[in-house]
Amino acid sequence: MKYKVLLIDDERIILEGIASLMDWDKYGTQLAGTARNGLEALQFIEAQQPDIIISDIRMPGMDGLSLVKRVKEAYPHTACIMLSGFGDFEYARQAMQYGVKHYLLKPCNENTIAEAIVSVVEQLDQERRTDVFLQRMQEELKKVLPSAKEQFLKEYVTNKRYGRREWDEYGRLFGIQLENLEARLLLCQLEGPFEFDHLFALKNIAEDIIGKPTILLSTTIGSQLLILIRDQYPESELLTILAEVKRTFTGYFKLDTTIAISDAGELAEARKMYMDTRSCLNHRFYLGGGSLITVRDIQQQDEQEEQVFLYDDTQLCMAAKSGNWEEVNKELEEAFRILAGLRLDNSTAKSYVIPLYVALIRQVEPKRMNEYLQLLAKLESLNTLQALQSFVEDAAKQICQENYEIQSCRHSGIIQKMMNIVSEHMSNPALSLQWAASEILYMNADYLGKLFKKETGDKFSNYVMKTRMDKALELIEASSDVKVFELAEQLGFGDNPHYFSQVFKKYTGKSPSDFKKTS
Repeated sequence: MKYKVLLIDDERIILEGIASLMDWDKYGTQLAGTARNGLEALQFIEAQQPDIIISDIRMPGMDGLSLVKRVKEAYPHTACIMLSGFGDFEYARQAMQYGVKHYLLKPCNENTIAEAIVSVVEQLDQERRTDVFLQRMQEELKKVLPSAKEQFLKEYVTNKRYGRREWDEYGRLFGIQLENLEARLLLCQLEGPFEFDHLFALKNIAEDIIGKPTILLSTTIGSQLLILIRDQYPESELLTILAEVKRTFTGYFKLDTTIAISDAGELAEARKMYMDTRSCLNHRFYLGGGSLITVRDIQQQDEQEEQVFLYDDTQLCMAAKSGNWEEVNKELEEAFRILAGLRLDNSTAKSYVIPLYVALIRQVEPKRMNEYLQLLAKLESLNTLQALQSFVEDAAKQICQENYEIQSCRHSGIIQKMMNIVSEHMSNPALSLQWAASEILYMNADYLGKLFKKETGDKFSNYVMKTRMDKALELIEASSDVKVFELAEQLGFGDNPHYFSQVFKKYTGKSPSDFKKTS
């Protein structure tokens, strides 16, 4: 691209002479126009913005020095060559003040003007190359600046060697005005399985809702997102805004997020803000995922003296062994209620939950215990008390179900033995719950009675009576000649046929004799 030249002189002969004398193309230029005075030239400059001006100093209306002054103010990159018929040093000195490097005395020959033009063109070429280089560098800087900002914030909050001096230096680089600027740090933790892109989506949503001018810097550290914002909202309003960020993100991605908010402070305190927000995130162990947690929320925890978790797991273990899930669930809710009230740190809380879990799995069959022990690794990875409680409750419910089935089989076996005893000893007048428990089963009679009632819905004594009466009906139908006293002896009534008859009539509505007549 050729440089445009404007030639200015109030003497027409000189103006036309220079215009026709010079081989403008040879020097990478083109004569864009001529003017007879400064005012006429100024109008042309404003319309065409030439790259090079060759002007006489002495002109009517506006002289060359006044014109150069105006041009340098409005178009500082325009190069100027001054012509004068006077060898007055004062003119040259003033011209140099306005950045004029070439001051030629009239009359000028072609070579003198050509040398000046070549020098100016070289200067303009260099400026153009410099501009292109700077533009390219600015474009590259724009590309890397976001990464540089992220890296700086990451380094600052994690590197103790960074301080106020680094903030001053990088603040200028990033265009952040540090004077009288207070900020807050937000630390965001996504809950549940997520992709790394979700962190960037959360960042974009935060920028839209909080406002880009409010966000100073942001970065990711591991699986967490840090956002440094100007402290321009009251805390209550900020919490409302962040709640909207959470709702919007959850609406799009079906993922919840916990956000920890630091107190306001100077930017140089960003490392302390980061440590405070990390402490806040630890508090989510009790509050559960998806909370907004401020420093004030954890102050009460810090002020509490360390306490000990006191809980007797005897009733819990007994209920788990018997398969009583309702009782186990009730005990676990009480245990975790006590633990939540202590507000212990994560590691200490887990140190109490693990023995509780081990006590539960000791209630399973030995062959199943190793499977439950292997799940301890999962327990270690849980980050909230709510998650720990759900984990233990799920395991306890499974244990109760297994033990209930085992106990049911065991109970069914005992009940079947009791029924077999009735069948085998039906003729024994001593047959009773106490007799069966002490003489055959060697078990507690009260326990057997309750177990039998629970499994069959009837008392053992009623079952014995019904079984004997059903057998009596069977014997009568098999032989109508059977005697009442024979039935009494065979069915355990001994030598009391009258009592047998009474029981039989109560059970069937007829006496044995009447029943035989109708059978």
